Amino acid sequence: MKLVVVSAGLSVPSSTRLLADRLAAAVDRHTPVDVQVVELRELAVEIAHTFTNGFAGKALAAAQDAVAGADGLIVVTPVFSASYSGLFKSFFDVLDKDALAGKPVLIAATGGTARHSLVLEHALRPLFAYLRAVVVPTGVYAASEDWGAEGLPARIERATGELAALMPLAVRAGEPDVVPFAEQLAALQR
Repeated sequence: MKLVVVSAGLSVPSSTRLLADRLAAAVDRHTPVDVQVVELRELAVEIAHTFTNGFAGKALAAAQDAVAGADGLIVVTPVFSASYSGLFKSFFDVLDKDALAGKPVLIAATGGTARHSLVLEHALRPLFAYLRAVVVPTGVYAASEDWGAEGLPARIERATGELAALMPLAVRAGEPDVVPFAEQLAALQR
């Protein structure tokens, strides 16, 4: 199965990328996956050009294809002004409108304080619901004080277990004769 990790961290090293890597490793412990990381920092110029000229550059087009062909996504953004970063949002704005339909997504964010933890519920979850993705119930937020704390590993394990369970049901953009996700889920519950 193919797992794509979208990281919107801006610095090197980045706590956003660190969280993304921990989440990807945890999914791989639950079920073997081929992991591809999309670093949005490296695509910033191409994303901006896509807005102005309507065409994705080669690297951005490859990232868009990877996301559309994934069995599951992990998306991680730093928190800016109590929401996801503009670069993060811009990447999802230039995706095909059907690229995430039926695709399992684990949402995650990093920030300097726990006060921003609701970004998962008031910004990320609505964005991916609008994009018709299947957002796993547990999101992962990591404030500065969470690194090395007891609760973060447990949240990572719970969220990645949920994603790993949904990935075999993924809908990939452009697949013929795809059974809608809701029907697949209902069949599992019988």
